[in-house]
Amino acid sequence: MNKKIVRAATIGTSLETFCKGVLRELEEEGYDVVALSSPDEDLEEVGRREGVHTVGVPMERHISPIKDFVSLVRLVRVFVKEKPDMVHSMTPKAGLLCMIAAWIVRVPVRVHTFTGLVWPTATGILRKTLMLTDKVTCMCATHVIPEGEGVKQDLQRCITKKPMKVLGYGNVRGVDLEYWKRGEVCETEDVGRGVTFVFVGRLVKQKGINELVAAFIRLNKVHPDTRLVLVGPYEDGICSVLPETKQIIDECVAIEAVGNQKDVRPFYEKADVLVFPSYREGFPNVVIEAGAMGLPSIVTDINGSREIVTNGENGVIIPSQNEEKLYEAMKWMVENPQERSRMSEKARPMVAERFEQGFVRSCLKDFYKEILGDR
Repeated sequence: MNKKIVRAATIGTSLETFCKGVLRELEEEGYDVVALSSPDEDLEEVGRREGVHTVGVPMERHISPIKDFVSLVRLVRVFVKEKPDMVHSMTPKAGLLCMIAAWIVRVPVRVHTFTGLVWPTATGILRKTLMLTDKVTCMCATHVIPEGEGVKQDLQRCITKKPMKVLGYGNVRGVDLEYWKRGEVCETEDVGRGVTFVFVGRLVKQKGINELVAAFIRLNKVHPDTRLVLVGPYEDGICSVLPETKQIIDECVAIEAVGNQKDVRPFYEKADVLVFPSYREGFPNVVIEAGAMGLPSIVTDINGSREIVTNGENGVIIPSQNEEKLYEAMKWMVENPQERSRMSEKARPMVAERFEQGFVRSCLKDFYKEILGDR
């Protein structure tokens, strides 16, 4: 009988993004794969594209005790019916609920992947609550996979003493080098003749947008031909950027905010440097994708980013939440074109060596074979 694997995430988008291709490969290698998330169009698309059975269980992304309990009961029923050999979850809420449910049902192999940690930048009761949920997740799991060495160290220091290992060099998705390469996209409108910096991600405080815009305005006064392209959506709430930051973005002709884009490759292709001054990450795919497109990166000294960028080789690492150091790094990139070109030449080979999609998938499949064994 084929081994049955349930791959679970809170929403279908996560499965659609992080499990693209690998679920089909697992099916082709003889596993019986079930994709589980909240019911949505992305989950349906995963089922069609990957050729796997799907199960929809509503799960709230935020803390909701009553709804979370209902979801837990539903998950227990699903696991009793499906009788999986392994449940492998990712994303915080799915991890918590699926690991508890799988423990209750006594699923033999219970795996959770931590793609990032929220609590290191939280404070007060929220921090304690988030740490507690991660501790429960780890207690119920038989195997814990940190996406990178930085996440592993944080987990070992504050959450669990269980043995754990990073698969390969980290990262759960890998990069398709045939897709992420220059010359594969249509020409777009030229974004400037000078050095162009690009940011890709949500335009929120935690991504360092306030510092980025302030640093760029200073840079643009010294080098008026520089440009900054912001690719991604704004988000309202406590994480939103400062009102003055948004006003500068709207009014400065050297800054172009293009909103959310289905295909970001044209913006990488027209840029010279990725700048990604985030406060926290698990393992940012943006930095990997930009590297595959031949861009050197300016990143902050945080989990994930410092595992992709080697300072002085394929980019520059600066302290987090430091406008002055960000300004200096951007100015250095403009004033040292030969060094910038040298970093650009190294960017794609470094990504290809460590994060090529086939290699990342093979690490995961080897791990599955190891832990499932002859069960």
